[in-house]
Amino acid sequence: MSTSSRQRLILALDQGTTSTRAIAFTTPDLMPLATARRDLPQHFPASGWVEHEGADLFEHSVAVLRDVITQVEPHGAVAAIGITNQRETTLIWDRRTGKPIHRAVVWQDRRTAEICQKLRSQGHEATVSSRTGLLLDPYFSATKIAWLLDHIEGARETAEAGHLAFGTVDSWLLWKLTGGRVHATDATNASRTALLNIHTGTWDTELLEMFRLPACILPEVRDCAAPFGFTDPTVLGASIPILGIAGDQQAAAIGQACFTPGMVKSTYGTGCFLLLNTGEHAVPSAHRMLTTIASQLRGSRSYALEGAIFVAGAAVQWLRDGLKMISAADQAEVLARQSDPNQAVYLVPAFTGLGAPHWDANARGAMFGLTRNSGPAEFACAALQSVAFQTRDLIAAMHADWPEAVPAVLRVDGGMVASDWTMQFLADQLAAPVDRPRVLETTALGAAYLAGLQAGLCPEPAEFASKWALERRFIPAGDVTKHDQLYAGWQDAVRRTLVGT
Repeated sequence: MSTSSRQRLILALDQGTTSTRAIAFTTPDLMPLATARRDLPQHFPASGWVEHEGADLFEHSVAVLRDVITQVEPHGAVAAIGITNQRETTLIWDRRTGKPIHRAVVWQDRRTAEICQKLRSQGHEATVSSRTGLLLDPYFSATKIAWLLDHIEGARETAEAGHLAFGTVDSWLLWKLTGGRVHATDATNASRTALLNIHTGTWDTELLEMFRLPACILPEVRDCAAPFGFTDPTVLGASIPILGIAGDQQAAAIGQACFTPGMVKSTYGTGCFLLLNTGEHAVPSAHRMLTTIASQLRGSRSYALEGAIFVAGAAVQWLRDGLKMISAADQAEVLARQSDPNQAVYLVPAFTGLGAPHWDANARGAMFGLTRNSGPAEFACAALQSVAFQTRDLIAAMHADWPEAVPAVLRVDGGMVASDWTMQFLADQLAAPVDRPRVLETTALGAAYLAGLQAGLCPEPAEFASKWALERRFIPAGDVTKHDQLYAGWQDAVRRTLVGT
């Protein structure tokens, strides 16, 4: 193939909680061309603690990037890289050695629940919420950083001397991919730390003082589509520009072309994350939703209301790995279809506490409605139904905050949306259509689009949105009264699970 006929490709790195993937997309149409994936080990050193090895995050990323580059070499040249990542997960590393001082503390980790409760009892949550759009919860990065500085010998003194750097996973990967030359992040990831003032787009000095954190450890905040630096040639064999970064849920919303206020997307991976675009207006929540930056392009911020559910696909993993009821994730739907419709069995999957709208860090998982006839089919049914019930919780809370939140249609993505049974049950519970896109890798697609936009290889958002393609629409069906009765049973089960923080 001649140089002139070689395609210009965008490489998306999607670093998630349980796996790391790279996907090459063609331009300007952004169709997937090649992919590579590696499972990511998780470590659970104590109850409620979840960690990753920083070296694994980087080495697995390099491995999948190299794999895809090798696959596409006959077809085209990589013009740019876009990065999307699990958010809130916290790393601190030594600038002099490039080595983390501790394992990464993952977004699911609950070790700082007592710190959050202490700050809440001191009346700080209103300040945090008004400036960051977030709540005082272990989910976010700020208390994770404080914990690391307090528990790693000499860390606080070393940080104050300017030798340590903090980053979410995107920032860590950017540092490593550029050979330690760039310490930066994008506005969406920064907005999940509980340290960024989402109204000004800058780190908040008063919040840094509240959490006792030195400003010198923080990365520079940039637009989602921006020149983030070049890969060190020793890493990937070439100097490739990194031109886009966004947290995974914002990247999925971009990949789903949810650019218009009122549009809603929900991603069903390890957890479930629903984002409602509110445009230029940062809608405050009175119902414990999160107000977050949806994107920042050319210095202009758009906002979203977000509901975060900690356990979605992880409930299916529990059926497979914990209970050994299934050997593969897709078997959950097969079992669910065989369940007894006369049983109302509920799983409240509070394995690491409950997220929105409850935010109960102390709640733990529970099953309700079990009888002697309950078996694997009913467990599978309850696990899949819990995802729809939790989504309905989020939609109800968002509607209370912003009447436009009732979705005309919900766009969905993530591994669980391959289950037709689950998506139909979701549509029935929401009494709204559920749209599954033709390209399911929407998180990687969003990262690729940002890099392609910055590189001048992809169209402006309106034209990109016009090319969004539907694979299947699920229309609400069945007895509305029955759906409401099932949901009422779910609400009762949740009330019985709540502990309080």
